[in-house]
Formats: sequence, structure tokens, C-alpha cells
Amino acid sequence: MQSLNQPNPAGRPKVIADGPLAHAVTDLMGDQLELLPWQVAIDGSSEPVDGIYTYGHLLVDGAMLDRLPGVKVISNYGVGVDHIQVADAAERGIPVGNTPGILDGATADMGFTLLLAAARRVPEGDRYAHSPEFLRYDPGFMLGREVHGSTLGIIGLGSIGRQVARRARGFDMPVLYHNRRRREEAESDLGVRYASLDQLLSESDYVMICCPLTAETHHLINAAAFSKMKPSAILVNVARGGIVDTDALHQALKTGQIAAAALDVTDPEPLPKGNPLWKFDNMIITPHVATQGNLGTPLRTRLYRENIARFAAGEQLVNIVDTSKGY
Repeated sequence: MQSLNQPNPAGRPKVIADGPLAHAVTDLMGDQLELLPWQVAIDGSSEPVDGIYTYGHLLVDGAMLDRLPGVKVISNYGVGVDHIQVADAAERGIPVGNTPGILDGATADMGFTLLLAAARRVPEGDRYAHSPEFLRYDPGFMLGREVHGSTLGIIGLGSIGRQVARRARGFDMPVLYHNRRRREEAESDLGVRYASLDQLLSESDYVMICCPLTAETHHLINAAAFSKMKPSAILVNVARGGIVDTDALHQALKTGQIAAAALDVTDPEPLPKGNPLWKFDNMIITPHVATQGNLGTPLRTRLYRENIARFAAGEQLVNIVDTSKGY
């Protein structure tokens, strides 16, 4: 871990913030920082830029950092840093900060919300109940799938995946997990069972993606993966859209290779309104809100505020991504 040198000693640190964060930076630390528009990151600057604050889909890579040679810190308003080329930052000695551990529970809650909604056909039922066609109760109509006792497969047993596994215990669900490294302590603590990816896909009634997006996990769920899943299986993604091959998902739903899918993230994001996925009744899409809980979001904002204050004071950030290992 390296300490930050005092940024821009001649005046307030100059920082670039992408879209949704611009107002947050101004509201939190506007008197201590000079905010620059994101276009500066695209065009470059003849003046020193001290920091970059980012969140979503705007790529921060070596080319951008070369256009902004004075950058001393990159801070991300969230955990996932797949939009930041961490290795490029490491080569230039730039620390990358993020906000881990705060929103694991909120994300796991959303994962189960999507799982239950897809299994019990909640969006379809809501639309039908609001329609003029709903004139009487029919106990044989719109049957959903029962969740309790079904097998859940979790891809990525990190902090979010473990929270998902804890919730599955309340539904008496056998849990399989696949991870780069086997987590024997989690097996003992949570009663989960390690499986190869192929085994997890073939045996799970519900497959939930909780792993980060990396070069290894990009399009991990592709046509070959869908071919191994049960026709009755439901896919849930609360991680990153790029882990699922969108075209392959469309084919899997079209041909009945899987029963349904529920996504909080898509690729691309937002998903274009003309994309054929929107046409499926057994497809649920929410607008990347898994982390937006009423309890965790204020804590994340507090940490983000603390990181801004530390940067303004030339101090080390609270959390720094280990750039020696990537992400």
C-alpha cells in the first residue's frame, strides 16, 4: 500500500467524475476539489488532473491515463472494477480504490428477489392482474415453480455468493458452488458443496451468477453452458452483464433450453429497446439496482466521502484494489 503525495499543492485538487457522480462530488467536497467534466478524460488536458472518480461503464485504461499524466488516484463508487484496467494503473503507480463489503447483503437480497420472481412468474401475474382479462380466479392457471427444496448453483462464492448461500438455507435448498478456488471453510460453515462448472450447470434448478467480470469469466455462460442446463432451469445474474453471452441467452430462451432468466445486469447496458430479449414473458430485467439498498447505499456514500476527503488531504484511501494481482 502506498501513501498518496499531496495532490496539486498550488490549489484544490482537480478531479474528473463521470455522469452520476458529478453532483455527488460537488455536494460532498465541492469546496475542497475542483470538478472537471468527463470530456477532459476523453480529450486529455494540458493542465494537471489529480484524480478520477468513476462508477459504471466508462473505460479507464492506459490510453486515458497517458492523456492525463498527472493522475494520482482512481476511486470507484462500487466494488466491481472491470471498467478500470487495474494493471494499467499499477504500471503507472496509481492506486485504485473501491467500496467492498458494504452491499453484499443488498445484492444477495436482489438475487433472491429475482429468483423468486422468475420462479413464481410475478411480473407475468402482475401484468395479468392489471389487465381486463382477469375476470375470475383459476387455480390451474399460470403455475409457477416451487423454490424450496430445489437445487441452487452459485457461480462465484465470494462475499456476495456466501450471502446468497445463507439465504438459500432458509428455503431448504441444496447449494452447489463453483469457484476458482475451493472454499472448504465455506463448505463447513454454510453446508454448500463444491462442483465443477459443468456439474453445477447440469444439476442446478437455479443458477445464480455472483462472480466478477474478468477475462476468464467473459461469456462464461455461453451456448455450450446453456446446452448443459436443465430445460426447467432459471438463470439469475446479479454480477456483470458480460459474463452472459446475450445472443446465446436469446437462443436458449427461444428454443426452450432453459425455462427463464432474470437479470439485473445486461450486455450491453442498458439493453437496447429493440433487443429481442424484451419480447420474452419469461425474461425479467431490472436496471442494475441490486446494490441500491436503503441501508447499504448511505454507508457506501459515507465511504466514498471518506475516500474523497483522504485524497484531498493527500492521505491513503480506505480500500485499495490489489493491483499486483489484478481483479
